[in-house]
Amino acid sequence: MARPIRIEYEGAVYHVTLRGNERKPIFKTDADRERFIRTLSDSVDRFDIRLYLYCLMHNHVHLVLETPRANLSRFMHRLQTAYTVYFNRRHRRCGHLMQGRFGASLVDEDHYILKLSRYVHLNPVFIRANKSKSPSERVAILRSYTWSSYRGYIGKCKREDFIDYDPILAMMDGPKRILKSQYRRFVESGIVDIDSAVIYAKQRSPLCIGSDDSLERIRSLYHKLVDSRRRQEDISFRRMNYSLDSERILSAVCRVLKVDRPELYQRRRGSLLRPIGTPKGSGFNSCNHAFIVLVLFCSFKYCHIAAHAIQHTHIEKSGDIYEQAFVKPVMSLSKERSRDFFT
Repeated sequence: MARPIRIEYEGAVYHVTLRGNERKPIFKTDADRERFIRTLSDSVDRFDIRLYLYCLMHNHVHLVLETPRANLSRFMHRLQTAYTVYFNRRHRRCGHLMQGRFGASLVDEDHYILKLSRYVHLNPVFIRANKSKSPSERVAILRSYTWSSYRGYIGKCKREDFIDYDPILAMMDGPKRILKSQYRRFVESGIVDIDSAVIYAKQRSPLCIGSDDSLERIRSLYHKLVDSRRRQEDISFRRMNYSLDSERILSAVCRVLKVDRPELYQRRRGSLLRPIGTPKGSGFNSCNHAFIVLVLFCSFKYCHIAAHAIQHTHIEKSGDIYEQAFVKPVMSLSKERSRDFFT
């Protein structure tokens, strides 16, 4: 089954997910997480990505980003490859680290981008180990979680240079000095019950997180991309074989030798024609084919018909004299001329 086409265009915003193969951890130590963040920072700078937020979990990663240069696949290829090489060397393992392709859903409206940022940042408190804890305990866990961009958004730590905080904060109402506290209240308001609308939008289609209109627009764009890349299969490199039945091959032999068909079956001492004929329905055998190849090859005009005769043979060709003297030379010639003879 062909892989779905990635929708890439300038200014596209994506929710990207990376998951460990077989749901296994992709981070074993804090050093691994630090290395991933450094690789992420370097890749963001190299490919001119606008990274809005991230969250590293035990066996998966969430990113929300924009691609001004329509280069999501190149960016993710570099990020995944660089980190996987590091992880495999450090932990003395080999093979895939990530599960299949990375997930990437377009986020088409600001309203959904804001809700998605809350969904991503709340991931640490919705794991099984924290679900049963009280709201105040979960808030404390969220504010102290080091491996996401949330602490930078609410002013709990120094902002990271490779994160673009302003577009998300600009979606909050009020003067600039209170945007951080407003965003904190907005995110932590979902600490008890995560936004079901975002979950529904994510589950509805892997293409897009947005309204019905946005989904239809993205689906239309996807089908246009599929149609633009659809092309006829190139079969010019294939070897196109076609076969001929025994009746047509024997008719060709009779024409070359200028004999009637019954003469092929007459019993006469020393006759070279008898080995060519076969009882009706029994097909050709090795001896028949040897004679047919010899006869047709002697007439250069019909040497291509001999090639078809060879295709029907069951001769064991290793070390056979016909392999060196007749089969290889005949089979190397074009078969097109034989079609003219039989039509």
